[in-house]
Amino acid sequence: MSDATEANGRPGAAEAAESGGRHVRVVLVDDHRMFRTGVQAEIGQTAETGVEVVGEAADVDQAVTVITTTRPEVVLLDVHLPGGGGVEVLRRCAALTADAERPVRFLALSVSDAAEDVIGVIRGGARGYVTKTITGADLIDSIFRVQEGDAVFSPRLAGFVLDAFASTDAPPVDEDLDRLTQREREVLRLIARGYAYKEIAKQLFISVKTVESHVSAVLRKLQLSNRHELTRWATARRLV
Repeated sequence: MSDATEANGRPGAAEAAESGGRHVRVVLVDDHRMFRTGVQAEIGQTAETGVEVVGEAADVDQAVTVITTTRPEVVLLDVHLPGGGGVEVLRRCAALTADAERPVRFLALSVSDAAEDVIGVIRGGARGYVTKTITGADLIDSIFRVQEGDAVFSPRLAGFVLDAFASTDAPPVDEDLDRLTQREREVLRLIARGYAYKEIAKQLFISVKTVESHVSAVLRKLQLSNRHELTRWATARRLV
């Protein structure tokens, strides 16, 4: 245990002074190791930022185990994870979220800015949703705001939530869209927005070959012939 940390795991006087007296314990949940490493490097200098990364996880089962064991104040949660996605993590950690004494609060951090992803995790119990284009400084600020109980959203995403919760009607089920996996939906949207395969691979931290496989699967499931038809299909459903 360092001199800067007290016996109860809280920051010591020197560390708290450097970070302005703020301190928050965070778990990172994302299936891309390189992304987790980048976030850790950006926000995890505890003496400077006040953010202490106490655990990481790459899938749903790991996430539930790490969160239950470490009891962080905030979880940075990717939406699309092996094992059921961020919504499944929220479902299995519902008791921790509802704990009045030591609540674990969730902030979704995802590449996706799709309305159904945002609404899904908010309905599941997340306190906010920001995209991976966020700056390190803004992410740190968002983490502390969520710790304090605020709801935090990237600017254009707040409208999705307001619209969803203002309506009493459930959104219609799109059977064609439901045939696609979450990852296939991400690739679909980026293709429809005009991204090249290499750009999609870079943004989603996957290989070009994997992007090609996802596109082939989407075309087959939707019975489309090429990316131009795919773009029209996505635009007609306002997915772009």
